[in-house]
Amino acid sequence: MDPDFWHQRWRENRIGFHQAAPNAMLQRHLGDLDLPASPRIFLPLCGKTRDIGWLMSQGCRVAGAELSRLAVDQLFADLGLDPEITEEGALTRVSAANIDIFVGDIFALTADQLGPVDASYDRAALVALPADLRARYAAHMARITAGAPQFLICFEYDQALMSGPPFSVDADEVARVYGAHYALTDHDAADVAGGLKGICPAIERVWLLR
Repeated sequence: MDPDFWHQRWRENRIGFHQAAPNAMLQRHLGDLDLPASPRIFLPLCGKTRDIGWLMSQGCRVAGAELSRLAVDQLFADLGLDPEITEEGALTRVSAANIDIFVGDIFALTADQLGPVDASYDRAALVALPADLRARYAAHMARITAGAPQFLICFEYDQALMSGPPFSVDADEVARVYGAHYALTDHDAADVAGGLKGICPAIERVWLLR
């Protein structure tokens, strides 16, 4: 996806993908990953998601990657945090107690920069990527997180009814991009209330990757 597309969406505040409350599936099932106390969780393409504040309220430490500096500035303002900002090569690191967000191209993020994580949580990254980028992304995620378990949320719907993003990513596609890296568990699913963007019926599905 063209980075300018996402920068423009944030500048124009066209962020229908941003949920007003923490994700219900995350709240219901995070404990199913059997994480240690005070786990460090990585959120790719995190935006300013309210899931971050919820995770921190549960005692989690958070790392994230986000293309838009505007989104990250809004995230820290929402959290009431005054961050420390450092330049790290092609990325900018925006940090405060128990949170590190890397601003820039996620493919430029290395395992050394990210540091150890206990799990990753992907609600908005895989479904935002076109099909030709997904396998590369999945391999990159496995590499930079050292194969840490993953809590993955995908949408399933008739792609003919809406062009995306978010794109429809079904079980076959999850297996195509992640099957070589993880054991996949189809963990839960629910209808999207009111349809996806109010346009078409859709299912929100949780995968646990180990």
